[in-house]
Amino acid sequence: MTANPPSYLNAGHTIRSWLLTTDHKRIAVLYLVSVTFFFLIGGAAAGLVRADLLTPEGDLLTNEGYNRAFTLHGVIMVWFFLIPSIPNVFGNFLIPLMIGARDLAFPRLNLLSWYIYMLGGLFTLIVLLVGGVDTGWTFYTPLSSMFSNGHVVLVAASVFIVGFSSILTGLNFIVTIHKLRAPGMGWGRMPLFVWSHYATSIILVLATPVLSITLLLIAAERLFGLGIFDPALGGDPLLFQHLFWFYSHPAVYIMVLPALGVISELVAAAARKPVFGYSFVAGSSIAIAIIGFFVWGHHMFVSGQSMYASAVFSFLSLAVAVPSGIKVYNWTATLYKGNILLDPPFLFAMSFIGLFVVGGLTGIALAMLSIDVHVHDTYFVVAHFHYIMVGGTISAYFGALHFWWPKMFGRMYPLTWGRITAATIFFGFNLTFFPQFILGFLGMPRRYHVYAPEFQTLHVLSSAGSTLLGFAYLLPFVYLGYSLVAGKRASANPWGATGLEWTVPSPPPKHNFVEIPTVTGRPYEYPVDKEGRK
Repeated sequence: MTANPPSYLNAGHTIRSWLLTTDHKRIAVLYLVSVTFFFLIGGAAAGLVRADLLTPEGDLLTNEGYNRAFTLHGVIMVWFFLIPSIPNVFGNFLIPLMIGARDLAFPRLNLLSWYIYMLGGLFTLIVLLVGGVDTGWTFYTPLSSMFSNGHVVLVAASVFIVGFSSILTGLNFIVTIHKLRAPGMGWGRMPLFVWSHYATSIILVLATPVLSITLLLIAAERLFGLGIFDPALGGDPLLFQHLFWFYSHPAVYIMVLPALGVISELVAAAARKPVFGYSFVAGSSIAIAIIGFFVWGHHMFVSGQSMYASAVFSFLSLAVAVPSGIKVYNWTATLYKGNILLDPPFLFAMSFIGLFVVGGLTGIALAMLSIDVHVHDTYFVVAHFHYIMVGGTISAYFGALHFWWPKMFGRMYPLTWGRITAATIFFGFNLTFFPQFILGFLGMPRRYHVYAPEFQTLHVLSSAGSTLLGFAYLLPFVYLGYSLVAGKRASANPWGATGLEWTVPSPPPKHNFVEIPTVTGRPYEYPVDKEGRK
């Protein structure tokens, strides 16, 4: 029996070696454990909300208890799972490997970002233990600044702190991609996964400070009575909406752009073909990042802004759909006549495309003034948001987890269970959220837990779907955990994929490459024959 090849996993086995590591791969694993923990808490809060909505009277929770449950769900899922999940786990692990570097540009800063993330998470857990907050994840003023009975300042502090983690991660990625690419890897040879994280990092660095200052202003008004958002003190509550959505709509792309990068990798590997229109797919990531800064006003169509401003924001919101559509059409062209592999990562990719298209088409509907006024603040908006953020981003997250798990840990998992999970998540998600489109179009407002009896059937369907979805989300914990102790050892390239990360052993050595590689070919150069894997 031969000894295991040296890898980053066995380069020190003590807790100290993990907590003080500067290896980007180990930090990615720390993030994997952390975001999984917060995913479970946020998911439990969602389950509580759906259980309460089984009956029109809202028998399970009080009015304030319901508000606190869905606020907790939103805050944790947005800032502690959806935003950091793909960049901080897979971006951290893969970007240096994909560009031929031995680590990120600032390894110590990378570790600091994880500690800052955990500090923000600690504040959130304190809020959970002391009773929570009831403002909703958007912290709208003047409720959050003057009238809320919850622990607004603590929650604002948690999001304020975790924002620094996002900024440091984005800065690290930008410098790494600019300065540490292997010889021969020009901008036209970078994997699309790297392009999407580059665009995401631009948003993280430019937009996150706006949210941080906005939350600081809320805390200042709440603690010191400064007149910033409260009209009684000479403030303007709509100023908060402008500041919040100037960050939060780009934040939608912070969540989904990394997912788009993952899908580009999965689609190419599934079809065993180069990505159709590589330069257009890469450019569309930058276009989404830029245009995303100019669409925040579509959240305020009914807030009293001028019709001219609303018309401009409506046009820009439609424009941002163009680069998103470019990606979907080019993925479809890539898959056309491809020798498609139906392994778990690629089923998750197909699931993403379907859910992303539904979310995108309903986003176009919400960009239209006449439709948005009708369905504003209804479950239609809830369904649209979740199709993009939850259906899309989490499908891509699980796709990435199943695709790069053998590379990260050197073990294969049962492929059949992965296929079952992908199918169950897709079915459970649609059963959960498609009825909410109908609820919203019929006029059911969001954030209410007492509702008219005629809406109960759709709510019961949605809650049943959430139960199935929760079960499906838990399945990978079982078989992926099992694979760590009993899974078949993975080869360097179990999927027959292209990219520098597949040229090193599974799991990778501590310093990635013995010698920095030289890149000579185009990305996604698959073999001419279509006999399957290499």
